[in-house]
Amino acid sequence: MDALERLKNDWKNQTNYPKVTKEDIYKLLHKKSSSIVKWIFILSIIEFGFWTIIGFLIKDNEAQQQFDSYEVDHITTPLIVLGYIVLVYFFTLFYRNYKKISNSDSVKTLMQKILTTRTTVRNYVIFNLVFIYISLLIGIWVEMTKNPDVKLAIAQSSESGDLFIFYGTIAVVTVVLMALTTALLLGFYYLVYGILLKRLKQNYKELKTISETDQQS
Repeated sequence: MDALERLKNDWKNQTNYPKVTKEDIYKLLHKKSSSIVKWIFILSIIEFGFWTIIGFLIKDNEAQQQFDSYEVDHITTPLIVLGYIVLVYFFTLFYRNYKKISNSDSVKTLMQKILTTRTTVRNYVIFNLVFIYISLLIGIWVEMTKNPDVKLAIAQSSESGDLFIFYGTIAVVTVVLMALTTALLLGFYYLVYGILLKRLKQNYKELKTISETDQQS
């Protein structure tokens, strides 16, 4: 049983001169919430570093070198720059959420900041998924228009009358890749952020209980 549960049980079981007050529980919830949001910020930075390292490791990969030879920097560079800008924006929001929760001085304010943090994390995950989808679609388009082997396959399919089947296969493969990407990333983000958000949600429920108790008294 953690400190919060012990405080809650002591608070509920006390009959005379309670030593544990709602303020004590609020302070602990405040501390726990601040710690959770701090870890969300730290983990987002670690995640950024992880993917950056992966990017450098595959930079000399043969497939990546071939893709670079297509000379589509006018497409990929703006996309990468946009991605970094948006990521820095989210890192800033995570840090601001942490500072705001740390300085919250009321139950209502803390509850609002918890909701804001949860929304920020959801938007962050959605952005990453959409960004990967766009990157994947652009990558497929580049391969189909620049890769000599793929262009040859398209020409042969056109001559044999199988062009519809060829494009249908590409579409199915694309959908499968996007589905796998979604499953893997959502699993990853659940492990990284989902557990923390679940705890934050529990803190919100506890704060709501305190707020409702104050209103009734």
